[in-house]
Amino acid sequence: MKRKCRVWWPKELSLNTTSSSTKSFLFGWFVSSSCNYLDVVVAFATSDASLSGLESEFEGILHETNEKMPMSLQDKSELSLLGHFSVGVSNNGELSRVGMGEDDELKSGPGFNGNNSGQWSCECHKLDRLVERDRPISKGNSWIQVVAYSHEKFGRDIFLIPKLHHIHWNGQIVSHCDVHFIFYETPAYGSHHFSSHSWSSYEQVKAPLRKPKWVEKLHQKQPLCDLDTTILAINCATSAKVLFRRHLDAKRSVSWNFAFLWHLFAISVASVSTVLYIILQSLYRLLSYTSSSWIYITSTKVFHTAGLNIRIRCSQILYWPIFLQDRGIRSLSCVEYAEKAALQRHSLWSSLATDIFLGNLIGFVLLFHAKSASFWVLNFADDITNNLLRSGCVWLMGVPAGFKLNTELAAVLGLISLNAVQIWSTLWIFMGFDVTFLIKVLGILSIIFGVTLPAALIIDLITLATLHVSTIHCVISLLYSTQIQAIASLWRLFRGQKWNPLRMRLDSYNYTVKQHIVGSLLFTPLLLLLPTTTVFYIFFSILDTTISLVCMLIGVAISVIHATPYVKVFLRLVQPRRFPSGIWFDIVSCQCDTSDPSERVDSSSENLQMKKDITKEKTSSMISFLHSNFMTLGQVILPHYKNIFSGISRSSIAASAYGILTGNRMGSTMLADLPSPMPWMFIPYKQYWFLCRDSILAMSS
Repeated sequence: MKRKCRVWWPKELSLNTTSSSTKSFLFGWFVSSSCNYLDVVVAFATSDASLSGLESEFEGILHETNEKMPMSLQDKSELSLLGHFSVGVSNNGELSRVGMGEDDELKSGPGFNGNNSGQWSCECHKLDRLVERDRPISKGNSWIQVVAYSHEKFGRDIFLIPKLHHIHWNGQIVSHCDVHFIFYETPAYGSHHFSSHSWSSYEQVKAPLRKPKWVEKLHQKQPLCDLDTTILAINCATSAKVLFRRHLDAKRSVSWNFAFLWHLFAISVASVSTVLYIILQSLYRLLSYTSSSWIYITSTKVFHTAGLNIRIRCSQILYWPIFLQDRGIRSLSCVEYAEKAALQRHSLWSSLATDIFLGNLIGFVLLFHAKSASFWVLNFADDITNNLLRSGCVWLMGVPAGFKLNTELAAVLGLISLNAVQIWSTLWIFMGFDVTFLIKVLGILSIIFGVTLPAALIIDLITLATLHVSTIHCVISLLYSTQIQAIASLWRLFRGQKWNPLRMRLDSYNYTVKQHIVGSLLFTPLLLLLPTTTVFYIFFSILDTTISLVCMLIGVAISVIHATPYVKVFLRLVQPRRFPSGIWFDIVSCQCDTSDPSERVDSSSENLQMKKDITKEKTSSMISFLHSNFMTLGQVILPHYKNIFSGISRSSIAASAYGILTGNRMGSTMLADLPSPMPWMFIPYKQYWFLCRDSILAMSS
């Protein structure tokens, strides 16, 4: 089987066309999945002069650099000296074949010294000088010799075309193999990276209960190429280059003015955060003393949603320096890992900043228009109470929609509803709530704590203000459900059946004559009174369901504000390359096993599938560019919204509909999920100040 080699080549090595002959060493990774297939990931190149005098420290530098790479990459391959790269330039400044003919590239030139002793002059002997003496290249170490003596224009750029002269592969010198040069743009933090997994591959697919044998054998079969390891190595190329050259040049220039200003900014932010930390700790200790009082217990039950959002907001304020802490050097060695760690670190403060920004917008509007808002709230409450509740109860006591109801039962239910509405309206008048003052408090809370806290408080206030509607609905739903259950039981009595609660089924049962007589006497009035109860139940069920839906919509808005990845949305709009989703190859040139140069295929005139068919068996040299697909904005946001509507499903909707029909209230399982509050933090004030300052300073490093 003919050997195949795939060389992943950085673009900057081919774009940097110099005017003189250059020679440099290549560093990267050898990724071998089989004996006939080899991936060579070139990370960077270093000139011969820069490595002079490092023979004794070379192995130590490579070892220290490898220790900072991801463990998954260390298990598959290690950063090593790949080989030598030579660029030949003639006297007139043009690239030349460095003294080699078309047919004797292996007999003269940089690959062979011209004698029959088998001594190679391909700079391979320099490897024995840099690495350990007990690991010479002739005993099996891999080594590639890359030369360049031509350039081509692809798009707007002119590229120096590399060519694999020969390769030392498992102790053998291979000069004829299928070579695929893949040009890639070196990933950089804050710019772009590559990902071999597409967005659709993350979706869970239900596997069959029993897999065929050929599927199991296919999973056990070793793949031809380890693409995941190769992409991981490419994402680590920049870090390997920086870490390796840091030993060569330890100098690092940092702007003194920027460092001084950033230090002042860190001190100011740490001071403000420490003041908030002291205030929150004082309030927490004050509330802990009154936690056993009935006032605290009652207020906790009444303002449950607001209390939960207060704990979430306090934990976000306390824990933001913890989330900004560095996750370790190993996570920064790969651009993909560094991007994910940075997005996770910045998600908390971005959510907090966006919440406070929206709270300031709404809070100032409420403060400047407090009187108008209070006037609108009072008019809306009067319309609901007078035009809807009272008028509706009076309408139900008559002939609603032409239905003839039981006059006595309708009068009783109507009077109970009217009295409950009147009592609750009187209580609100005696409580003397100033709506203008309440709206100003909501505006101040929005400005200080963000929009989610007053929104949660509005949910509790709506629930408290409509307590009389919930109470009436609860009483009437209890009457309606009891009446439905009694009619269903009596109907089973006439059919000679009885419900077995242990086995959850209907069993036959022989009733006596007296039981049938009593059942007949009860069934008739219950059935005749059912329309009257149903009309009242439907009216108050509509009101209660509307109130619950309004609270649910506000809760969903709160959850959306908490769950939206604002940093990802901003970066996706500004830099979509930071969210890759799979890779693809743009084949720009392929040369077949023939000396006729006219058989070269250009990507600008041929289809990619046609090029694949041509190069399936005949291609010996191919050049392509590595590109990435990018996630859409919906694909970036959608995974964060999965938990918001986790309680809403077909079963929950069906259960709620069945509960409404049978007289049970809508459950709270359909409410949107909120982030769980973190445990309360107890550390000294001075230590918290240093923690905040170090977190801000770490962002500039």
